[in-house]
Amino acid sequence: MSYLALSDGDFVKIDYSVWRVADNQLLETTNEQLAKENGIYSEGSKYAPVLVVIGKRDVVKGVDEALKKMSVNEEKEIVVEPKDAFGERDPSLVKVIALSEFRKRDIDPYPGMVISLDGVEAVVKSVNSGRVTVDENNPLAGESLKYKIKVTEKLDKDEDKIKAIAEKLGITPSSISIDPATKTAKIEFNTQEKTAEYEAKKSSLPTYVFTYMDSIEKVEIKDTYTRPKKEGQK
Repeated sequence: MSYLALSDGDFVKIDYSVWRVADNQLLETTNEQLAKENGIYSEGSKYAPVLVVIGKRDVVKGVDEALKKMSVNEEKEIVVEPKDAFGERDPSLVKVIALSEFRKRDIDPYPGMVISLDGVEAVVKSVNSGRVTVDENNPLAGESLKYKIKVTEKLDKDEDKIKAIAEKLGITPSSISIDPATKTAKIEFNTQEKTAEYEAKKSSLPTYVFTYMDSIEKVEIKDTYTRPKKEGQK
């Protein structure tokens, strides 16, 4: 077991689960079995350790600070107060809007509906008498949260870091190489699914690399196409 404390800029993978303290409800987890037992399992979700770059606001402040005091393979349980989680509730973010404004946008609001108002996500709280009450607070604002965290791995090689960033975006490179002389990352993809979603994720990859990694000055991305195998062909 490593006892070397982590610090800002470190790339780590963590397993975690988070509960709302008020009612001990499990909100999110990387543990598939725990998700199933608590009725929050999602068929399309990947239950595995997730990438966190310490100090880059990948997680709430309370978890980020806790990670700096941890080491690889260490497990810790912490309670994060609202100020270090999703903030305190702001009453001014609860607004009443005329129902006609929603109808103009072809929206039929109902309680619990999540909508975007001028780029801000809000939850519809009630609809009555031609008025709609919406809440722009984060749904977890004002909540104390209990986290159970385990640092499963620390990534040191630039190639591993870039691969982890790409996988966090939902794309997997076929090869990655680094030219230390020019600080250039050469990333190759070999996939048949060149969808609009794939292209969007791929185009955002350099931005994430530059944000997370000071050691890289240039990113080159190459797509390799392979002829699909014919039916019955091995």
